[in-house]
Amino acid sequence: MIELQRDRLRVSVFPDRASMGMAATDYVAERLRRLLAGEVGRRARVLFAAAASQAEFLDALGRAEGIDWARVDAFQMDEYVGLARDDERSFGEWLDRRIFSIVQPGRVERLDPTTTDPAAECRRYGALLADGGLDLALVGIGENGHVAFNDPHVADFEDPEVVKPVEIDETSRAQQVRDGAFVALELVPRLAMTVTMSTILASGAISVVVPGPLKAPAVARTLDGPIETACPASALRHHPDVVMFTDEAAVSSVADRKSV
Repeated sequence: MIELQRDRLRVSVFPDRASMGMAATDYVAERLRRLLAGEVGRRARVLFAAAASQAEFLDALGRAEGIDWARVDAFQMDEYVGLARDDERSFGEWLDRRIFSIVQPGRVERLDPTTTDPAAECRRYGALLADGGLDLALVGIGENGHVAFNDPHVADFEDPEVVKPVEIDETSRAQQVRDGAFVALELVPRLAMTVTMSTILASGAISVVVPGPLKAPAVARTLDGPIETACPASALRHHPDVVMFTDEAAVSSVADRKSV
């Protein structure tokens, strides 16, 4: 394993996706145990990303022991507009299959992909998130450096909104096809609802899981480029409690890979 440091962001690099996923699980499971071992009645409010990059991590998390999931409030990070609630391509449905139905959190809040008023749905969901904030955000990074659907053209590190409707950019839409979620670009929705960068950055702690060679350019920009909305994930470097788990393929474009 290689350990890197960029500003406040700690990066753990593993040989492959399987070992990366297990390490991320060990970290997140321990964070959850510690959160729930605090004051009597304490609940943990956790934000979940839905993406192919999170598969190994979430599969392992579903098998982790010693987590009182009945005291976890689970929130999804983003959602398409225009899909059925039970469409297997819906992020809420994906998370339900991958993790929620397995660990059965005490509370699961989902964005409604069938809404005919995305702005109103974002206000509804944003109020739920704002009522207590987030203890832990489990995020990934897109090929264009996005976090959730905060693509470069809509990302705002000081966004006044908690959740907002956004138009998905073409790089992100194409990524959904490459990830196997959709068979053709024209089937990928153009509108989504996303938890904003300011909300994610206000989380108590952030775990980032980002594997694979297709993410290498975005990881290099995240770690070594300027902190700017052109690469939204770059803002993670200034969060006070953030760790990234990745594999060797994803850091192949990082110039300085000397371990700290």
